[in-house]
Amino acid sequence: MARQLWALTLLGLVGAGAGLWPGKLESFRSETELNHLVVDNASGVVYLGAVNALYQLSADLRLEQQAATGPALDHKKCTPPIEASQCHEAVLTNNVNQLLLLDPPGARLVECGSLFKGICALRSLANISTRLFYEDGSGEKSFVASNDESVATVGLVSATDSNGERVLFVGKGNGPHDNGVIVSTRLLDRAHGREAFEAYTDHATYKAGYLSTNTQQFVAAFEDSRYVFFLFNQQDKHPPQNRTLLARMCKQDPYYYSYLEMDLQCLDRSDAPATAFSTCLAASVATSGAGRVLYAVFSRDVRRGGGPRAGLCLFPLEEVHAKMQAIRDACYTDTREAGRDIFYKPFHGEIQCGGHLLGASESFLCGSEHLPYPLGSREGLTANAVLQRGGLNLTAVTVTTENSHTIAFLGTSDGQVLKVYLAPDGSSAEYGSILVERNKRVKQDLVLSADLASLYAMTHHKVFRLPVQECLSYVACAQCLRSQDPYCGWCVVEGRCTRRAECPRAEESGHWLWSREESCVAVTGAQPQNMSRRAKGEVQLTVSPLPALGKEDGLLCLFGDSPPHAARVEGDTVICDSPSSIPSTPPGQDHVAMNIQLLFKQSSVFLTSHLYPFYDCRKAMSLAENLPCISCASNRWTCQWDLRYHECREASPNPEDGIVPAHMEDSCPQFLNPSPLVIPMNHETEVTFQGKNLDTVKSPSLQCSGQSRCVYEALCSNATSECPPPVITRIQPETGPLGGGIRVTILGSNLGVRADDVKRVTVAGQDCTFEPGRYSVSTRIVCAIKAAEAPFTGGVEVDISGKLGHSPPHVQFTYQQPQPLGVEPKQGPQAGGTTLTISGTHLDTGSEEDVRVTLSGVPCKVTQFGAQLQCVTGPQVALGELPLEVHYGGSHVPSPGVTFTYRENPVLLSFQPLRSFVSGGRSINVTGQGFSLIQRFAMVVIAEPLQSWQRQREAGPLQPITVVGTEYEFHNDSRVVFLSPAVPEEPEAYNLTVLIQMDGHRALLRTEAGAFEYVADPTFENFTGGVRKQVNKLIHAQGTNLNKAMTLHEAKAFVGAECCVMKTLTETDLYCEPPEVQPPPKRRQKRDTAHNLPEFIVKFGSREWVLGRVEYDTRVSDVPLSLILPLVMVPMVVVIAVSVYCYRRKSQQAEREYEKIKSQLEGLEESVRDRCKKEFTDLMIEMEDQTSDVHEAGIPVLDYKTYTDRVFFLPSKDGDKDVMITGKLDIPESRRPVVEQALYQFSNLLNSKSFLINFIHTLENQREFSARAKVYFASLLTVALHGKLEYYTDIMRTLFLELMEQYVVAKNPKLMLRRSETVVERMLSNWMSICLYQYLKDSAGEPLYKLFKAIKHQVEKGPVDAVQKKAKYTLNDTGLLGDDVEYAPLTVSVIVQDEGVDAIPVKVLNCDTISQVKEKIIDQVYRTQPCSRWPKADSVVLEWRPGSTAQILSDLDLTSQREGRWKRINTLMHYNVRDGATLILSKVGVSQQPEDSQQDLPGERHALLEEENRVWHLVRPTEEVEEGKCKRGSVKEKERTKAITEIYLTRLLSVKGTLQQFVDNFFQSVLAPEFAVPPAVKYFFDFLDEQAEKHDIKDEDTIHIWKTNSLPLRFWVNILKNPHFIFDVHVHEVVDASLSVIAQTFMDACTRTEHKLSRDSPSNKLLYAKEISTYKKMVEDYYKGIRQMVQVSDQDMNTHLAEISRAHTDSLNTLVALHQLYQYTQKYYDEVISALEEDPAAQKMQLAFRLQQIAAALENKVTDL
Repeated sequence: MARQLWALTLLGLVGAGAGLWPGKLESFRSETELNHLVVDNASGVVYLGAVNALYQLSADLRLEQQAATGPALDHKKCTPPIEASQCHEAVLTNNVNQLLLLDPPGARLVECGSLFKGICALRSLANISTRLFYEDGSGEKSFVASNDESVATVGLVSATDSNGERVLFVGKGNGPHDNGVIVSTRLLDRAHGREAFEAYTDHATYKAGYLSTNTQQFVAAFEDSRYVFFLFNQQDKHPPQNRTLLARMCKQDPYYYSYLEMDLQCLDRSDAPATAFSTCLAASVATSGAGRVLYAVFSRDVRRGGGPRAGLCLFPLEEVHAKMQAIRDACYTDTREAGRDIFYKPFHGEIQCGGHLLGASESFLCGSEHLPYPLGSREGLTANAVLQRGGLNLTAVTVTTENSHTIAFLGTSDGQVLKVYLAPDGSSAEYGSILVERNKRVKQDLVLSADLASLYAMTHHKVFRLPVQECLSYVACAQCLRSQDPYCGWCVVEGRCTRRAECPRAEESGHWLWSREESCVAVTGAQPQNMSRRAKGEVQLTVSPLPALGKEDGLLCLFGDSPPHAARVEGDTVICDSPSSIPSTPPGQDHVAMNIQLLFKQSSVFLTSHLYPFYDCRKAMSLAENLPCISCASNRWTCQWDLRYHECREASPNPEDGIVPAHMEDSCPQFLNPSPLVIPMNHETEVTFQGKNLDTVKSPSLQCSGQSRCVYEALCSNATSECPPPVITRIQPETGPLGGGIRVTILGSNLGVRADDVKRVTVAGQDCTFEPGRYSVSTRIVCAIKAAEAPFTGGVEVDISGKLGHSPPHVQFTYQQPQPLGVEPKQGPQAGGTTLTISGTHLDTGSEEDVRVTLSGVPCKVTQFGAQLQCVTGPQVALGELPLEVHYGGSHVPSPGVTFTYRENPVLLSFQPLRSFVSGGRSINVTGQGFSLIQRFAMVVIAEPLQSWQRQREAGPLQPITVVGTEYEFHNDSRVVFLSPAVPEEPEAYNLTVLIQMDGHRALLRTEAGAFEYVADPTFENFTGGVRKQVNKLIHAQGTNLNKAMTLHEAKAFVGAECCVMKTLTETDLYCEPPEVQPPPKRRQKRDTAHNLPEFIVKFGSREWVLGRVEYDTRVSDVPLSLILPLVMVPMVVVIAVSVYCYRRKSQQAEREYEKIKSQLEGLEESVRDRCKKEFTDLMIEMEDQTSDVHEAGIPVLDYKTYTDRVFFLPSKDGDKDVMITGKLDIPESRRPVVEQALYQFSNLLNSKSFLINFIHTLENQREFSARAKVYFASLLTVALHGKLEYYTDIMRTLFLELMEQYVVAKNPKLMLRRSETVVERMLSNWMSICLYQYLKDSAGEPLYKLFKAIKHQVEKGPVDAVQKKAKYTLNDTGLLGDDVEYAPLTVSVIVQDEGVDAIPVKVLNCDTISQVKEKIIDQVYRTQPCSRWPKADSVVLEWRPGSTAQILSDLDLTSQREGRWKRINTLMHYNVRDGATLILSKVGVSQQPEDSQQDLPGERHALLEEENRVWHLVRPTEEVEEGKCKRGSVKEKERTKAITEIYLTRLLSVKGTLQQFVDNFFQSVLAPEFAVPPAVKYFFDFLDEQAEKHDIKDEDTIHIWKTNSLPLRFWVNILKNPHFIFDVHVHEVVDASLSVIAQTFMDACTRTEHKLSRDSPSNKLLYAKEISTYKKMVEDYYKGIRQMVQVSDQDMNTHLAEISRAHTDSLNTLVALHQLYQYTQKYYDEVISALEEDPAAQKMQLAFRLQQIAAALENKVTDL
C-alpha cells in the first residue's frame, strides 16, 4: 500500500512540474521590430515599444491594447509640425520607439519616438490608446529623444525630492540632425509656465559642445538615493579610444553643478596581462548582500582579433560614491597643475580645479559656486570580470536576489539567456541557459515580471516569457541538487524540489536543502553494518541531515517488498526491525542487498533509502574454488570454518576447538610450493608440497634439460645436466645515440630459464644494464645501453650463468649521433596541431619510443619515425620563435638553428552563404586572416539533442553526434572554401554548433551577422506519371523551400547525362533549359525502361533527386527503310535543283541592284551641291524669322547669379540640387544669428592672405582631397571672395607663380594648365567666367545664340529618332540616322486651351512622336518667354478633333503597333493626322486609356523569363534585327549595306554647308582682336608673357599652349558645349552632338600641332579639315593682336574687378558658400591648425586662435579661449 501511495505521489509531482512551464515558451510576435519593454510592478502588465506601434500585454503576453505611432510624413531636417508645402523632402517615415518609461504615481506611460525630432507623448497605463498629452508645435524645447534610429536614448522618471515634481531625466547621443542636447531634465506636467517635456529650468540641459571630436552611445540610466546616474560609451578621437563613463548628478540640482563623470573599466582576466573590455553593452542595478551594485556587461573590440568576447563586471555603488567623492576632493584641494592631466570639463574646455580648503566638497554635495560647471575625471573604477564568455557577445543583463543569493540573467547575441550565480566571494558559476530564439540577438531590455517568477526577453520581432526557475521539473533530490539552481532546494517533508518560500517547514532545520550547498538526506552509517539472513534483530541507521521532527512526525521502515513498520528515532539514529522474509541469495554471491526506505508516516513521502546486506555463510564457502576454508574465513562477513564438519557457518562469540575463526584464513590447512611445478603427461611422477598447518613432508625436487630444448629428463634420449650455450639471432633496435639511455631487445634461444641466469650483457663493447622486468624465459633479454664517447659498431655479448653468447657478424649494434638540421613548416598557429617534418642525419637512431620532441617544454607528439621525423605540435602560451629540442633516450641532441615560430591563430572574419541544407555539399566561402599557417582544415558540426525533442520523440532518444567534413579548397591566406558536411535530419531537434578546425585551433563559424545554420532539405514533387512531355524549351519542377539554402548559380539539374541550364529558382519553382537534342539516359542503375527516356535529376549540393523522365517531342517513325530512302532522296534532288536556280536568279538581281546604286552614287555629288544651296536658302529665311524674334524678345541671357551657379556648381555631383544653387542653409532658427556672426568672422579670416594660402596648401596636401573636391572648393572660394575680386585675383596670382615655378623646375612648362588638377587652375576658370560675363552678354552672345538656334532648326527640320537620339540632319556621324525614313512636313493649327489666343501655325513632321510634336508646339507658342517658364511636354495633353469626336494623342496606347516584344511609338502618321489639322493643347491632365499590358505567355515558359517590352520609333536597332534571313552571298550583302550607310555621310556635308555662316560668325566674334577684347584677357595674357620672359622661356609653342589652355579651352569650349550655362534654353541631346563637333573644331584650331588626315580619320575631323587652317590663322592673329594692345594696368584691372563685385555680390549665396567652406575646415581641422601654428606669420596674427574661436561658435562649443 505504501509503495502505491509513493508512486502516485511521485507521478503527481512530475505532472505538476511538467505542466507549470510547457516545452514551448509563451511569446508574442510584433509585425515590426521591437525596441523597448517595461513592466508595471503593480499590475503585472507588459508594455512594448516597437517600430510604428505600442502594445499593452497581460502578464502571460496576451494582447490587451495596441496603438499605432507611425509611419508619418517626416524628414530629419524638418521641424514639426510637418507640412508638405514647407517640408518638400518629407516622406512616409517609420517611428522607432526611442524611450518607454512608466510613471506609476501618475498612472501614465512616457513614450518618445524618432519621428518629429524625437518629441514625446504621455499615455494612460490603463489603456495606451488614450493619449494624455501630445504637442508637436512647441519647437526645439520639446525635442527629447534622438531622431536618429542608431543613436540610443535612455531615461528615468523620478522626483527631484520627496515632495518634488515628477520629472524625466534623459540622456542621449547626438545624431547628425539632433538638437545637440546630451543630458536634460524635463517636466512631466505643466508648471512654471512650461509645458510637459520642456526643460525643468533654463539651465537643466547640456549640449554637446564637443560633437566634432567625441560621440556618445548611452546604455542605461538609474537612480540611487539623491542621485541620478547615466552610463554611456564615448568614442574619443583625440586620442582615438572608446571609454565607458559613469555620470552622476543630484536630482534637485537645476544647474548641473553636481554633474561628475568618471571612467569605468572591466578587465578580461583571460588575457595575460589583463586587458580592458572596450564597450559596455548593457547594465542593471540590484541590491545584494553588499548593498546596491551596478552590474554591467562589456564586449571586446573585434578589431583586436580572436572573435567576439564579453564579460560581466560588478561595481558596488558604495565604492562608486566613495570614488566620486575622492575625485571631487582631489579637484577642490589639489593644485591646478596636478589635476591638469586628470580632470577636464565634459562639455569642452580646461578645468579650473584646486585652491579650496579641505572639506569644501562635502559642504556642497550638489554643486557650489566653487565649481559651477560639470567635472570629468580620467581616473575611475576598475573591476575584474566575474564572468567571461568567448565566441559571442553578452547583450542584456538583469539581476535579482533569492533568499539573499544573487542571480544574474544574461542575454546573448546568439539568442540565449544564461543563468549565473554570483557568489559572495566574487566568483560566478553559470548553472543553466534558456534558448530563446536561435541566432537572434536578445535585446537590451531583459525585465523580470512583477512577481519575480518570470523573465521577459525580447528578440527582433518577438517577446518571450521565461521561467526564472524550473524546480518542480526535478523529481529526485539528487536531480534537484545537481541542478545547482540557487532558486531551488529539496523540500524534505513534501519530497519535491521547490523554492524556499514554497516549502512549508523551510525554516526548520534540515527541512529545505539548498541546491548549491546542502546534500540530500542519506544514511551515513548502519549498526550492525550487516546481518546474517538467519538472524533477527534491530538495524540502527544514522541519517544525515535528519530533519527536525515534531511529536506528530513519525517514520516508517520499508525493507524491500515487506510491509512497512514504524521506526524509532533516537537523536539522528533511526531504528528499524529486521524483515521477516528475505529474498534468496543470487547464484555466485554470498549476500543479498535489501533496500531500506524511510518514509514519513503521515504522507508516505520518501525520506531516504539505504542498501543493507544480509549475508549467507553457506554460500560464502564456495566462492573460491577448491579453497572452502579460506573462502569462508576470508570473506567480509563474520563466518567461521568448522574443520570437523567441513562447513561454513555464522561465527559464535566463544569458538570451540576445530574452528577457524572469521578473518583468520591463515589458520586454514594449506598445500604450498608444489614441486615440480610442471608435471609431464603420460609419466608417473612424484610431487612434493610444503604444507601449512600440516606435518610437512619434504623430498628433493627434480630438474631436466635437453640439448636443444627443455624437456623432461626421463623423456630425454640423450640427457645432459647442462643447458646449451646462448644463441643471439637479432637485436632491436640496431642503432643508438651516443648518449645512451635507450633499451635494446636481444632475441634468441637458451637465454636462461630465469632472470637470475643473466649475469652480464655488453652491446658494442659497452655495458648494457639488464632489466629483469622485461625478461622472457630463454628467448628475450632487454637492457639499457650506456653512453659511448664516439660512433662505433660492434657485436652483442651475453653471459648466461657463465656461458657466453655472441651475436653473429650480421647482427651488429651501431652507436651514432642523430643530428636534426631543418624543420618544415617554419611556422604554425598558437593552438598547435601543425605536423612538423624534421630532416637531418641518423634521425632513425633507436626506435620511435626512444624519441621525444619538445618546443619550449611543450611536447610535439611523434607520429612518424624514420629517416625523417614527423610530430604534431601542442599549444603554446606565448607567441614567437622557439628552438626545437630533440631527445633520444634521456639525452638531448643538439639542433642549433632549428626553430619553429608560433603565430597568432587564424581569425575568421566572414563567411558566405549563411546556411546549408542538412544533406550538405554546399560551398561555404570563409574569409579571414592567417589561413596560410594551416595544414589541415575541417568543417566540424557538433549536434547535441535538445531536451524538448527528446521528450517528444517516440523512436528512441537522439544521440550526440560530431560530423567532420574534410572536403575543402585552399585559395590563399584569407580565403578557404569548404563543402558543408551532411548532418542528421531534423536540424531543429539538435543544437548545432558549427566550427572550423584549423590544425589545433577551432573557431566558431559565427560573425556579427549570425551563426552558420542548417535547414531541412527541400522537397520535390515527382513528375505526374513519372514522365514530363513537350519540354523542348523549359522544364518546370515544383517543391518547397527550394531556395532556402541554395541559389540559382549553385543549383544543378541534368537531363540524362547532360546539363539542364538553370534559369529560375524560387521557393517553390525551378526552371531549367534542357539540351535541344534528347540526351541518352544516365543509367546510374540498371533499369528496364520501355522508351529508354533520360532521367531528370536535380542536384543540390551532395543530394540528388530523380523526379522522373523527360520525353521530347521528336518521335521516330516506324516506316520501313524501303520507303524512307525514296521519300528522302527525291525531295532532296528537287531542293538542290531549285536552290541552283534561285542562286543564279539572285546573283543577276544583285548585279542589277549594284548597278542601280552605282548610278545613284554618280548623281549624288551633283545632288549634294544643289541640296546645300536649297537648304541654306531655307535656313536663312527661317533665321530671319528667328532674328526678328530675338529683336522682339531679346536674347534670353541668364542673370549673373544663375549664370555663375550653373558654371560653378551645375557640374557637381548634386547638380541643380546643390546647396549653392538652392541656397538653403540648414541651420536651426535659434542658432542662425550666432552662426551667421561666426561665418562673417570666418570671412574675415579668409581675407587674411597668410591664412588662405596656408588653408589651400593644407587641403591640397591631403590625399583624400580629390580633383572633384578641388574644383568644388575653388568655386566656393570664388563666391565667398566675390566681394573682393581684386584680393581673389591677388591670391590666384600668388598661387599661379608657385604653380609655374613647379612646372618650370620640373622642365615641363607645356603641361601647365592642361587640366584643373589644382585649386588655382579652377580659380582661373571661374575668374575668366566672371570677367567675360558682360562680354558674352554684349558681344559674343548673339552669334553663339544664333548658332545654337540654327543647329536646332536644322536638326528638327528632318526626322529625329526619339529612342536612338539620332537625326537625319546633324554634324555628328555617330548621331546620324542611317536610313531613309519616309516623312512629310505638316503645318498644324494649334489652339491653346483657356488662353484665348488665335490658332497658331506650327511646322511638324508626320513622323514626329507625339512628345516631339508637343515640344515643337511649346517652342513656337511660348517662343517669346524664357525657356524656364515653358510647360513640360509631359505636363500638357494634345487633343485632335477630326470630327465630332475628340482623340487624345499619346506616345503609347492600346493602338500602338506591336511586333513581338517590340512596340512602335505613335506618330502623327499613325493617327493619320493630315496637313492643316487642328490640335488643342491643354495643361489639364485628362484620363488616358490604360496602356495594354503584356500578358504572360501560356505554356511552361515562365513569365519571369520574359524580357520587358521594347519600344522603337523610326529605326529598329541593328543588333535586334531578326535573324534567320542569311543566305548565300550574305557577306556581299553586308558589305553593300555598309556602303549604302556610308552614303548618308554626305548629309553631314549638307548640314555643315548650311550652318557654315553661323559657325564663322561665332568664331569671328570670339577670335577677332578688332572686336573689344575683355580687359581680363589682355591682363592675363600679359601676365603669361611676363612670366615666360622671367623664366627665360623662348619657345613660342609653350606660350601659345598657356594662352590656349587659359582662355579658349578653359572658357569658350565650355560655353560652346553648354549654351544653357549662359542662355535660358534647353539643349536637346541631338543638338548637343552637333555642338560637340563645333567645339572639337574650335579646340583643333587652337593647337599648333598639325593633324595628318587620311581616309581612316574620323568623319568629324574630315568635315572641317578645309576650314581648320583658316581658323588656326585666326587664333594666331588673335594672340598677336592682344599682345600689341595697350597694356591694362593693375589699377585699371582692380577698378574693373571692383565694379563687378559691387554689381553682383549681393545676389550670390555668400553665406552658404562660407558655411560650405567651413566644412573643409572642420574635416581637416587638425591639419589646418597645425599648419597655422607652424607658420610664423600666422602665429604672429594668432590665426589658429581665431579659427578655434570660430569653430567653437559654429559647432556650438563652450570655450574658455
